[in-house]
Parts: sequence; structure tokens; C-alpha cells
Amino acid sequence: MGQRAAWQYFAGKRCFVTGAASGIGRATALRLAAYGAELFLTDRDADGLAQTVADARALGVHVAEHRVLDIADYDQVAAFAADIHARHPSMDVVMNIAGVSAWGTVDRLSHEQWSKVIAINLMGPIHVIETFVPPMMAAGRGGRLVNVSSAAGLVGLPWHAAYSASKYGLRGLSEVLRFDLARHRIGVSVVVPGAVETPLVKTIEIAGVDREDPTVSRWVDRFGHHAVSPETAADKILAGVHKNRYLIYTSQDIRALYAFKRLAWWPYSVVMRQVNVIFTRALRPSPAPLLRHGQFESHPE
Repeated sequence: MGQRAAWQYFAGKRCFVTGAASGIGRATALRLAAYGAELFLTDRDADGLAQTVADARALGVHVAEHRVLDIADYDQVAAFAADIHARHPSMDVVMNIAGVSAWGTVDRLSHEQWSKVIAINLMGPIHVIETFVPPMMAAGRGGRLVNVSSAAGLVGLPWHAAYSASKYGLRGLSEVLRFDLARHRIGVSVVVPGAVETPLVKTIEIAGVDREDPTVSRWVDRFGHHAVSPETAADKILAGVHKNRYLIYTSQDIRALYAFKRLAWWPYSVVMRQVNVIFTRALRPSPAPLLRHGQFESHPE
């Protein structure tokens, strides 16, 4: 019944999806194709995007536009948006799914890692929102905006400072837009996945940690055993978007963890400190680089 209702909602709708080459983005695009949506797809992975486009067309759906681009580059996003809006009406559904991750303590994360994570995970969706949502507002047909945050946008997971900065920011942005866009009948949903079986899990940068270390590999594999499939995540997302839910969970463990945080802050904080200790012992990061003498020395005015 739920899938039938979702099919009826998305059939014929113009849907813009970032991160469509793999993982949740690809699974969502193909599920939308199965529902009969008209697709507008992007990713920076040319081969992966081409495969998703081919698979979507094999399902008989119209992939109206697709382009390889980096959502962190505003000019690229704006140019694609301008080309789309010159040839098509505004979108009915905009889905910000593309993202990257980097873990590490603040003494090991590089400035490049901080900048990359914020640029793609936070500024990327903002670039899409800037260029695709105003035409939706002007058209007056309503619609949906979907931003994929993370469990790390709800709770303070160990070593996730950079990632959480981007994902908490995206959740805050989504909450504001949920109210700002309500009068335009544009629903805003923020997706908060836990572990999902995507290439992101295998390619996460962990600052100061050797990914080839057998102990690290075992912990990454253990993380993967609790993951849901991208297809399951896509089904949860589209069901929630159809119902205009604000927070969309892809697994019940994250719902429970967030409730634990909100209802029992002190026990939650004790548990998270202990998890941090376990995490650090398990991954055994290399020593942090030594600072040059006086590098962060304060000076009186």
C-alpha cells in the first residue's frame, strides 16, 4: 500500500537528484524511475552516472537531463540549473544526496579535509537550493526538498567533528526551510541515515589511521554488518518524502539513539565518552604531527 501510494505521488514528477552515480543516490534514482518520474541527474563520477542513466532508461523512464559536475562548484551547479530551466519547467522534487566523509580527531584532520567535507556536504546542497528552489517557489505548484544529513547530524559520534559540522549544518538549514517554504507548499525533509552499504563506507578517509591495518578493516567490516542496503534506504526516503515527514530514518537504531540523547542526556553523554575511548583504542591512530614551536602561541595586543 505504501509503495503504491509513493508510485502515485512520484509518477510524472520532475525529480532532480545529486549523487546519482552510486549508493543511496543511484538507488533512489532507479526507484524513482520505477515509479515513472522524469529524472534530472548529476554526479561527479562520469562512468557511474552514465550507468545509472542507462539503467533508468532501460526501465522506460525519461532521463531529461544529466551532467557530470561537482556540486561544491557553484558556477557548475548554476550553469546546469540555468540550462535545465531554459528547457523545462521547474522541479517538483529536489534531492540533495551527494556527500563525502572524513573522520579523525582535530589534531589529525587536515585543513583540506575540513574544507572538502564542508564544501561538498553543506555548500553543495546550498548551491542546489539557491538555483533550484526559487523557480519552484515562483511556479506555485508546491513540491518537495530533500536533504540527506546523517546520524552524525543528530548525535556526537566519535571522530566525526568535520562530518558532523556539515551534517548538523544541513539539518539546521532544513529546519529553517521547513518553515520558510511551508507557505509555498514545498515540504522539506531531512534524511538521517545510519550505516548504509555504499561505497562511502569503503572509502571513508580516517585521518591518522592506516585503512589497510587488519584491526581497522575488521572494525569497518563490523560497521558494515549493521548497514542497510541502498535500496532499503531509498524506499524509506521516498515513503517519507511522499508523506512530507521532516525527519526520515532509514533504520530504527538511529531513531532510538536520538530519543536516548533527547530524553536521557547524562546517561547518553557517559555512553558517548566511553564509545570514544573504545573507538580510539580500536583504530589506534598514529601520533599527531608535532607543532612547530610557537605555531599557536598567543601574543598580547
